[in-house]
Amino acid sequence: MRYFLIDRIDELKRFAYAKGRKCITLSDDCFEHHFPGQPVFPGALLIEGLAQLGGALMEISLHQEGAHHPRCVLSKVEAKFRDFARPGDVLELHCEVLSHHEDSARVRGVVRREGKDITEATLLFIVLRIDDAALEASRQQFLDTLTRNTRFVE
Repeated sequence: MRYFLIDRIDELKRFAYAKGRKCITLSDDCFEHHFPGQPVFPGALLIEGLAQLGGALMEISLHQEGAHHPRCVLSKVEAKFRDFARPGDVLELHCEVLSHHEDSARVRGVVRREGKDITEATLLFIVLRIDDAALEASRQQFLDTLTRNTRFVE
C-alpha cells in the first residue's frame, strides 16, 4: 500500500521552496494502534510527509523537458519533534532547498500547526536516474495530482 502524506502542494518555486498541506483525520490508518483512546500521528509519518514534499520539490526543479525524470530517494534525516499532531489538525509543511548538486540535495523541512513549529528536519536526498516507464508514469501521476492547484512562483 502506498501512503500519500501530503494532501497538496500549495506553492512551489523551483530550487527554492515548496509549501504543502496535510489534514490529519481520525480515519487515518495509523490511529488504530497509535494510540487507542489517545490518537497521536506518528513522528515518522511527519518526516515522510516532509520527504514527499522535499522530494517533489527537487524532482520538479531538476526535471528538464525531454529528459528523464529524476527520482529523489531519502538518504539521511536529522529531526526534532516539538509537539504532537492529532486528528483534526491542519498541518502546513514547508521545505526549502539548502543545497543541490547533480546527484544529491539537502532540504530543510518544517511542519507547522496554527503557525507553531511542531517538527523540523534536515533531509538529504540522493538523485537517481531510473529508466522504468511504469514507475515514471506512476510518479508523474503522483506529482500531477499534488500540483493540480499549485501556484508556481518564478
